[in-house]
Amino acid sequence: MTPDQRRRTAAFMIGLAIFSGVASAAVHLTAFPAGLAATLCFSAVIAAALLISWGAEAAQFFMSQGLAVALIALLQVVPEFMVEAVIAWQAGKTGQLDLVFANASGSNRLLTGFGWPLIFFVTDFYHRRKHGRPLEALTLRGEHVVEVLALLLASSWYLVLIWKGTLSLLDSAVLGGGFALYLWTLNRLPCEDEEDMEDLIPPPRLLAETGASRGGRLVIYGLFLLGGGVMWAVAEPFLGAMKDVAVAVGVSEFAFVQWVAPFLTEFPEKVTAVYWSRTVRLAPMALLNMVSSTVNQFTALVAMIPIAFAVSAGHAQAIPMDPLHKTEVFLSFATTAYGVACLLKMRFTRVNAYVMLGLFLLQFFYKGPVDLFPHTDGFSGTAVSAHTLIAWAYLVAAAAEVVTHRREIRVPALLRGALESMR
Repeated sequence: MTPDQRRRTAAFMIGLAIFSGVASAAVHLTAFPAGLAATLCFSAVIAAALLISWGAEAAQFFMSQGLAVALIALLQVVPEFMVEAVIAWQAGKTGQLDLVFANASGSNRLLTGFGWPLIFFVTDFYHRRKHGRPLEALTLRGEHVVEVLALLLASSWYLVLIWKGTLSLLDSAVLGGGFALYLWTLNRLPCEDEEDMEDLIPPPRLLAETGASRGGRLVIYGLFLLGGGVMWAVAEPFLGAMKDVAVAVGVSEFAFVQWVAPFLTEFPEKVTAVYWSRTVRLAPMALLNMVSSTVNQFTALVAMIPIAFAVSAGHAQAIPMDPLHKTEVFLSFATTAYGVACLLKMRFTRVNAYVMLGLFLLQFFYKGPVDLFPHTDGFSGTAVSAHTLIAWAYLVAAAAEVVTHRREIRVPALLRGALESMR
């Protein structure tokens, strides 16, 4: 990069950082109308998402790509942690448990059922423009089998919750420990090659070139902290403003908690995914971002729920699961199980994207409180049965995926290679 390009790039990034900070502070200091508050928060989230995504692209040259993506994914779910913490805290005070699992289960399915196909189709669009032919598949590198297996193990704990019928502090210990082990393992994987810096666009390239120095790395870490801080700061006013809008148009409380709130709080992941996907080369990194976010939700997010609930209630108490909770949790597990089955061959294909998105959309075609508009009373047995059938459809599709591509699945060999490459 020329000195002039470096100056312009640095000025642009500083401008984004100032805007995101000022906007997040303004919504706390000034009583804006709901629409304007939502717009300011939305803009601040987009700016913060771009800054931390550039930081993550640069950070992969002095830490493993997996750890860099995991850190950005953790920062991106800060707003969602806040929402779930508030729900669990209120449940501990009031004893009303009907919404405790709504946000967690909806967010899992949004990331996997909608997010993964989104990445594929955005990448496919730009691949056609660049190469004149459709994209066959998104391909992950061999060492990323670590993230795939982590997702499998983390989501499988949902089966334990269904079997026990409760979510307790013991689950918090298991899932929290699993999350710490996940980050430690990713940190042991190798960094990226420096020659790949030439492929970066100006902002992350500037950060990568200066990241070799101590000061440069502090700037990158500062972007992570700024992005996470902005997302934490705007979460509550953003959700409050959007809830006012949702209520005005008649969206039910259950639908808001399970679908609208997660969609808004997961918007940073979507921004980062689309940004990386449009470059085609970084599309696998976008998919890893979604995978890491889902691992975060299955481990750290779920682990936080019993803790917030117990502190609020004033004593340790397991959270019981009713048939609705078990159904939602089972469908979340099944959605992720199909995603893991797709990635065991280290490729996510067009067929995978269509199946994933089709089954995701199918779950909305019945009446119940997950409808976007409340035109029925209660969550009927038919609705529970519908979600159960969709869950089994995901599991059948997962089994078919494994059988069809069994010769491509080389998990033991890939895992050995990943372990041997650890630093």
